[in-house]
Amino acid sequence: SNGYEALDRLQEREFSLVLSDIDMPRMDGVKLLQALQAGHPDIEVVMITGVVDVEVALQAIRMGASDYLTKPFNLEEVRFTIQKALEKRRLILENREYQRNLEEKVAERTAQVVLKHREIESLFDKLHSSYETTLKALAAALDTRDTETQGHSVRVSEYTLVIARRMGVKEPELTDIRRGALLHDVGKIGISDAVLRKPGKLTAEEWVEMKLHPEIGHRILSEIVFLENSLPIVLSHQERYDGSGYPRGLRGEEIPLGARIFAVVDTLDAMTSDRPYRRALTYEDAREEILRNRGVQFDPRVVELFLTIPPGEWDAIHHRVSSSLRAGGNP
Repeated sequence: SNGYEALDRLQEREFSLVLSDIDMPRMDGVKLLQALQAGHPDIEVVMITGVVDVEVALQAIRMGASDYLTKPFNLEEVRFTIQKALEKRRLILENREYQRNLEEKVAERTAQVVLKHREIESLFDKLHSSYETTLKALAAALDTRDTETQGHSVRVSEYTLVIARRMGVKEPELTDIRRGALLHDVGKIGISDAVLRKPGKLTAEEWVEMKLHPEIGHRILSEIVFLENSLPIVLSHQERYDGSGYPRGLRGEEIPLGARIFAVVDTLDAMTSDRPYRRALTYEDAREEILRNRGVQFDPRVVELFLTIPPGEWDAIHHRVSSSLRAGGNP
């Protein structure tokens, strides 16, 4: 008989559909509709009105009612309207359930993807670590065979990073440059011991063989996909800024940046490390040599930046690498 009575009934049990007259005492149908939308949004509402109240009924539909019936009405019309309203409700509830299940499945699938992604990241990290360990072991073996000094390749790779970072190089280029510097002399595997370990000066013929090592190194590493962007340094690390280097006689910025940086720090490490035939020279000796060959062997821009780095920073890297190698670890 009124909206309050309907709300009381709704406290007792659930309903799928409410048919409500608009004109009722105490709480009319419009206010009941508002109350139902606020407290029972899943109930469909069909308004019942006299012909004179059609405009009010249309307003109720705009407010959320499913439909309206005008008095007098026949049962077929009532049955059709109710079936349509209940079908609408069924579709809404099924769609909501579908969405909820879909969201749960998406959440479950997302969790699986995240977990798999973490597993892949872990495997990638392990693979990356394995690559790095292998590369450093290879570099250490090359150092022993060639220079008889530990840590040369690791040191120059670390030195190269110091300058590359200051020149604004970002990842992944930094890693590519570091690996290229680390493996710069891998081609010396193909050079005979008679030439590579000769204590005196090389003959012209022996120099021809020695100068093949950048191309040999490039060829050895060319089939390794993850080293693809490091190959230019391996191939070009003996080029000189004035074009007098080998194997291609590149000049100036034709030489890859990583190779131009490497040339400076390679000279630094060669001069400031102990060798079988002499003790290490001072940083000042290396600095003067690098300055003297600015624009000849070395890129002036790289040299200028090198000069801004305090000697203590190079000493710290040298000490860290040497200490790590003595302890049998990875620098």
